[in-house]
Amino acid sequence: MLVVFAHSSTGPTVATVHRADGVVMQLPGHDRKYRVPHSLAHFATERALDMAGGVFGSIAAGAVFATMRLVSGRPRHDASARSRRILEANRQTLGLAEVLAGVIHQVVETGDTAPVAPMVRNAYAVLDPGGFPWSDEQVGAAVRDLTELTAEWEAQGTLRVTWPDHLIAAPPPPRGIRRGRRGRT
Repeated sequence: MLVVFAHSSTGPTVATVHRADGVVMQLPGHDRKYRVPHSLAHFATERALDMAGGVFGSIAAGAVFATMRLVSGRPRHDASARSRRILEANRQTLGLAEVLAGVIHQVVETGDTAPVAPMVRNAYAVLDPGGFPWSDEQVGAAVRDLTELTAEWEAQGTLRVTWPDHLIAAPPPPRGIRRGRRGRT
């Protein structure tokens, strides 16, 4: 999936998402006051931590967030129901992605040189007291990736990145079997 980050005419960042099914959606940012776009922090963090159920893996699978708008293409006949199933199945991962991307975003935005891995572990422990599933190297890779993407973003004002196919969320199957009139197939 191709994602193009650009400034919108109203100021915040807009991520234009070109999904494999031909649908093109825009995800507006809410980051006027930040140097680093928050949606870019999600992209870098989720990719470095292999989070298929985060924002971008969910979008690639067909999820549509309330703030998104269709630019072009023809959504599936069951797009709305599919989106709801994906968002429900990934609710916990989406929450984790928000918290972890927030920490990585803050570190890169402020240039904080404190050890990042303990900060991310502490943030993770608030939502999941189980074992932290990522290595310090993966957390460091998220910071490095976002730092590099931000430098490119600042230099060019636009950024084209690709979401890896192996990080597309698996959509859950539809609930129940729908049959034709009066139960006939």
